[in-house]
Amino acid sequence: MPYTELLYSVRDGVATVTLHRPDKLNAFTNVMMRELHHVFDEIDADDNVRAVVMTGSGRGFCAGADLSGGGDTFNDGSLSTESQSTFRRDGGGTVTLRMFKCNKPIIGAINGPAVGIGATMTLAMDMRLISSAAKMGFVFTRRGIVPEACSSWFLPRIVGIAQAQEWVMTGRVFGAEEALRGGLVRSIHEPDDLLPAAYALAKEIVDNAAPVSVALARQMMWRMLGAPHPMNAHRVDSRGIQIRGRSKDVQEGVMSFLEKRQAVFTERVTTDLPDIFPEWEEPEFF
Repeated sequence: MPYTELLYSVRDGVATVTLHRPDKLNAFTNVMMRELHHVFDEIDADDNVRAVVMTGSGRGFCAGADLSGGGDTFNDGSLSTESQSTFRRDGGGTVTLRMFKCNKPIIGAINGPAVGIGATMTLAMDMRLISSAAKMGFVFTRRGIVPEACSSWFLPRIVGIAQAQEWVMTGRVFGAEEALRGGLVRSIHEPDDLLPAAYALAKEIVDNAAPVSVALARQMMWRMLGAPHPMNAHRVDSRGIQIRGRSKDVQEGVMSFLEKRQAVFTERVTTDLPDIFPEWEEPEFF
């Protein structure tokens, strides 16, 4: 699929997804939403992709929703009643849900302004690095709307409820240092050093970790965030250890360690990913 609002490339096991509307600070549109769905389908289907770096073109990451529609930007006019069956799905939420399901680790390289959906989109990423020149903001209350993109689930789990409430209720835009203090990002980098740092982190995963184990571990971490009891995690852990314990990758991982050499993992996510979540039921919208 040719992309019009994204740039996509793969090199040395790392896919780069670049939001690409630089003249609009990469403001989010329905086209971008559809292309993000497609690109993550492409990523999951390609065993040559072992990790993902997401960033923005030009001086912005994503300035939020495209507000060219003025005051009616968020009004599609379709809701005639308050019946749940008539609600239109939030587009940003469909994107973060797709990212949540991804089998590859996602690293955010926040190179510039990331506000609204530009901020909430990053919450479904596994690690976030930020430029010293970047700013972020959960500005929804200042626009008379509410948080979206499943951020009421993601944000408190990442930074804690008190910090999440402060950022969401004030709607203020804050800099890289505050993002780091609040636990939203792992590190701050000078603008020219941001992408190299993100790629170095991605390559650490690509060069050392088994792709199937990474895919399973990613889902274990995310899904168990909502588990009601540690026993849920124990069940998943036990299945994973038993099933992966018989795999070729485990044999290679142990022997390469004992022989003091680089491991060569051969199992593929597309063909060798076991189901260790038999109790997991994917929720429906309505």
